[in-house]
Parts: sequence; C-alpha cells; structure tokens
Amino acid sequence: MKIKLADLIDENGLDLFDDSYDYCPDMTDEDAILVRSTSLHEYEFPENLLAIARAGAGVNNIPLDKCTEKGIVVFNTPGANANAVMELALCSLFMASRDIAGGMKWESDLNDSEDFAKVIEKGKKTFVGPEVIGKKLGVIGLGAIGVLVANAAVKLGMEVYGYDPFISVNSAWALSKWVKHVTNIFELYSECDYITLHIPANDKTKDTINKESLSQMKDGIRIINLARGELVNEDDLIEALSNGKVARYVTDFASYKIAHTPNTVCFPHLGASTPESEENCAIMAVKQLKDYLKNGNIVNSVNLPSVSEPRFTSHRICIIHRNVPNMLAQLTSIIGNSGINIENLVNKARGDIAYTMIDTNSDVDEKALNEVENIIRVRIIGN
Repeated sequence: MKIKLADLIDENGLDLFDDSYDYCPDMTDEDAILVRSTSLHEYEFPENLLAIARAGAGVNNIPLDKCTEKGIVVFNTPGANANAVMELALCSLFMASRDIAGGMKWESDLNDSEDFAKVIEKGKKTFVGPEVIGKKLGVIGLGAIGVLVANAAVKLGMEVYGYDPFISVNSAWALSKWVKHVTNIFELYSECDYITLHIPANDKTKDTINKESLSQMKDGIRIINLARGELVNEDDLIEALSNGKVARYVTDFASYKIAHTPNTVCFPHLGASTPESEENCAIMAVKQLKDYLKNGNIVNSVNLPSVSEPRFTSHRICIIHRNVPNMLAQLTSIIGNSGINIENLVNKARGDIAYTMIDTNSDVDEKALNEVENIIRVRIIGN
C-alpha cells in the first residue's frame, strides 16, 4: 500500500506501518493520504485513492463531497488533541479576562529610564480585568474538547452553561453534573459573562456569532473561539468590539483584520501544537487508516457510516453505494447466484450514502457487483 504524506506526521504514528506500506511526501498513485493542514481542495486524486486520514479534528481542508462521490473514506481523529485545546482554552479564558497580552506589549515598548519601575506601577491600572471565579461561562459544543473545558471551568469555580443539541451519550456521561445543560442557546447568551466555541464549521454553524446573537449577550461579553474562524461574522464582531458590547475576543483563527482590531488576542493556530497532541493524532490516524485498508473497517469517518467487524473469512467485500431500496437484495443475489455462501453481512447508512461489508468463503466477481446501479465503489480484500 502506498501512503502519501501531505504534511509532516509524527514518527510515533508512522512507526506503526510495517513493510507492506510505503510512505513519503512525493508518493504518486497513492492508495491513501495522511494530512494535517494542507488543503486538498485543488488536489487531483488518483483513481485508486481509497482513504484520507486527517491527523486532527477539523476537515475544512478536505473536499468531502468530492471524496464521497468517488468512494474515498475520510477519517479524522476526534479527541486526540482535546487536552491540548482544553489547556489553551483555559489560557484564553484568563487572557480574555485580564489584559495580559496588552500589558506585556505596553511594557516591552517602554523606553529605558531610571523611572521604569515607577512608570509600570502607575500604568498597570490600564490592564485591570475581572477574576473568573464565580463568573458564568457558556460552552457551545459539548464534544470531546467542550466537555473537558466545561469540567475544568467548574473546578475553577465558575458557573458553567453547556449547549449542544446533538450531545453524544459518551459526552453526556463525561460531563460534570454541575454543568447546566441548556436547550435554548439564547438562555446561554443572556446569562453568561464568557462564551467559548467548540463546534465544527459548516453551512449551519457559519456566523454563529453575528449581530443577532451578539445583541442577546451581556454588555462586555468575552468570547473565545478556538474552533474555526468561520463561526464568527468578522464585521459584526468588529463593530461589537468598537462599541464595547464585546470586551475581548480571543481566537486561534485570526484574519489580518481581526488581528489588528483592538481588544483581540490572536494565537497562530496553536490549539493542537503540543508534542503529545501531534503524537496522539498521528497514532489514531494511522491505526484507522490501516484498519480500513487491511480490513475495510470504518471508525471515525466524517463522510461514511461507522462499520467495524472482525474478519470471519479470508474474503471480504467492501461496497460503498447510495442508500436506496433493493441494494442489499441485488448484491446478495449476485453472490448467491455464483454459488458463494455469505458468512457475515453488515450494512449501515449515513444520509444518502451506505456501506456494506460482506464476508464470504471464496472470491466474488467484482465486475458483476460494479454493474449494479447506484454502486460507488467495490473493493475485495483477500488474505
């Protein structure tokens, strides 16, 4: 199997590849791609490309619709960098509250003089800010990162409100009982002194923070965005910063315009920039990629359903197809009419796309399966 490295990937992940895999940045006609931040939107995918694994959570740099149409499975690594982002969120919370960044810049710009210490003592009042203990924090998005942030804020002595209409069972179990789970986001807006965003960027979440949502918030609200820049309408935010509606905005996804707006603190996309996070993401990405290439199992895909089964036989048929009626009947008829016994079958759908894995006791005519209408991709895995 040939793996293209679109970015530098931690060696602890690459070490999981055995001699049956070749990987390098210049790979051509690759079977899979490992990527972090490089954009693949203009990349010409080879016909045999089976999968893309993103060593991180966000997949904005990958053309998901194009991949789905071509039967390319896209993986991400949710939770692998959660602790790193949580720690930066706590740092952001303090920097949103106390003007630490402004004070440091002011001090570094002072001229050398005998009165240096006196000037600092006199000028420090400009950078005063409130303590976070006892304040209300709103966490929008209670996935792996949001839950860690909410729980940590509770331990800091904050009153925490959490909003996520799609919270998973695992996240619900992990969430502190002291977090108030609100079902109306406007309640969170109106109650909280600080708001932090931990949701994916898509058509539904674009401009979550805009003129309307800002109008529902307290005057002097402090907003943290370590998720994606598209979640915030820049023009509306800049207006709110200029009139004092927003006291401070801290982000890991700044544009030039935001970076040069007063009362903003901007990081150069440092959320997952820890050696531990890069190692965790690389290991998870490689493991998921290998399991799909070798066994057809799909875990943590963003465009196909999760399907993971132990191998029952030496032959496994992996079929990506449209989620329409009568597909299973057609597929099983072709296999049965060939005199081949089905040992195990699993089928799951995700919206308009479905994935079927069939274990058989002998090889199957791949051409006959590909001729079925609404088939996107057929792959047969042997010994």
